[in-house]
Amino acid sequence: MPRSGWKRQALRWEVAPVFAGADAMANQMKNAPLVAQILYNRGIDDPDAARAFLAPKLTELYDPLELGGVEAAAERLGTAAQGGEKIVIYGDYDVDGMTGTAILHQAIALVGGDVSFYVPHRIDEGYGVNREAVKQLVADGAKLIVTVDCGASAGDVLSEAVAAGCDVIVTDHHIIHGDAPDVTAVVHPTFNPAADAKPYGNPYLCGAGVAFKLAWAMLRGICGTERVSDEMRNFLLDATCLAALGTITDVVPLVGENRILATFGLKGLPASSNTGIRALLESANLMGESLDAFHVGFVIGPRLNAAGRMGHAQLAIELLTTSSPQRAREIADYLIKQNTQRQNVERKITQRAKEMVEAGKLDAPENCAIVLADENWHAGVIGIVASRMVDRFHRPAIIFTIDGDVAQGSGRSIDGFHMSDALTACQEHLISYGGHAMAAGMKVSVDKLDDFTQAFTQYAREHLTESQLTPTLRIDAETTISALSQNVVDQLERLAPFGAKNPRPIVALRNCTLLGAPKRMGRNGQTIGMLLQQDGGATMRAVGFNMGDLADALAGVRNVSVAAQPVLNHFNGRTSVELHLRDVIWDC
Repeated sequence: MPRSGWKRQALRWEVAPVFAGADAMANQMKNAPLVAQILYNRGIDDPDAARAFLAPKLTELYDPLELGGVEAAAERLGTAAQGGEKIVIYGDYDVDGMTGTAILHQAIALVGGDVSFYVPHRIDEGYGVNREAVKQLVADGAKLIVTVDCGASAGDVLSEAVAAGCDVIVTDHHIIHGDAPDVTAVVHPTFNPAADAKPYGNPYLCGAGVAFKLAWAMLRGICGTERVSDEMRNFLLDATCLAALGTITDVVPLVGENRILATFGLKGLPASSNTGIRALLESANLMGESLDAFHVGFVIGPRLNAAGRMGHAQLAIELLTTSSPQRAREIADYLIKQNTQRQNVERKITQRAKEMVEAGKLDAPENCAIVLADENWHAGVIGIVASRMVDRFHRPAIIFTIDGDVAQGSGRSIDGFHMSDALTACQEHLISYGGHAMAAGMKVSVDKLDDFTQAFTQYAREHLTESQLTPTLRIDAETTISALSQNVVDQLERLAPFGAKNPRPIVALRNCTLLGAPKRMGRNGQTIGMLLQQDGGATMRAVGFNMGDLADALAGVRNVSVAAQPVLNHFNGRTSVELHLRDVIWDC
């Protein structure tokens, strides 16, 4: 199976086990067996669970009071809001932190609270709760600080605020390193200090989701009943849009409660009353469009993130909290320019990082992790570059930028390698760190950078196997072109929104015939298009994005097998089924 001329890394196909009950469940659901098979792959093997998955309901959200720490937090926050105390929300600078901050800011403002927000500068202050910033907030009169998407491992800093007379509520979803902060309340999906506490039903709740639950609990507490006022209810419904943005961009599993928030948030985005969201959609020419996770992950999210990556995230939070359409349009237009700048900077650094990996043979079998550093790299994009390295070389990757005596890094991981655990094992070399299984941020003294690199790569060597370093393409089922009717693919679309733990389905089609030579398409010929046929019968168009070089490798090839995502292509008023290629294999 040659790959000559094709620059993508070969993948190992892993086809899911066949679900013996697919036909029976499909008959009960009145769906195609392929849909039943894919639901089974997602851990759903009975009709009732399948119906709940395909038709999520807001009424199935967990009661906010089930979330650890939320009851005490909601009571304190409600008292502060109604009592005119000065409240400051300390949010993280990514989309999850921005949207969570906006949710709480609007909820507190809705009940007349004195509220402002603070978000650290990504480059100047770095990830997490900044000691000097907290001191200044207290000095400026803050009586209650509420962290959003950060603070779980900042007990030492936050204890100083408490000692100075300022109450603190931590809302976070990142792993707590060491003891939990000793503050008024810690609201966290996997932490609950109560002796009789039951695990929260959704351990994957993101920072914006945690903030949404706290806002909900606070409003209920103010009303004194489970049923809030109509104004509050409308606010909470609209806030699912912000929660969806945070949930999707933070790449938490889109199952259970997260799926509910993402589903209803996406549905509500086009009609959202949030001035900033409307300006964002207008600037992206998405007004009136039916939006999905792709639009959030690759259009809206990057524009919001660009504020924190290339400048200051405060601008994006202002966008999401302003009531001025003119100011919202100004910020939205500016974010387009910042995102373009981010893309250009990211492209250059990614190319340089790739060259460094190949020159240093860091992708050799004996090297299980990638650690790179450069003083000229922009701190705002190193996380994205780390993701690009993982995609290209399928190894945990950490990218550092050096500023004086300190290197600031961002890491991304692969399945089976817990990034935060790895950093904990190497913490003697670090100034600070925080994160979760798949992503983390850290700081290290430049004079300890080599020691950290050695320790981290050694840890990876000891905890990764050869098979884990070979990228696996997980395939939901083997099928045929004739089985992928428009009706069946339309049923597959009901599995959306797609994301972590619920990816867009991938199917394998074996022994296809190429009708004519595959053609390069699109800008710079980076896309390949081909027409496939099986058994001399049904045909289907297939497109491979960023796979243009495959056209040269397939010259003269007649028969192929493909792994692809079936999608509905809407063009010129017509709808047809199209395959989006993920991999192609062939014999000599």
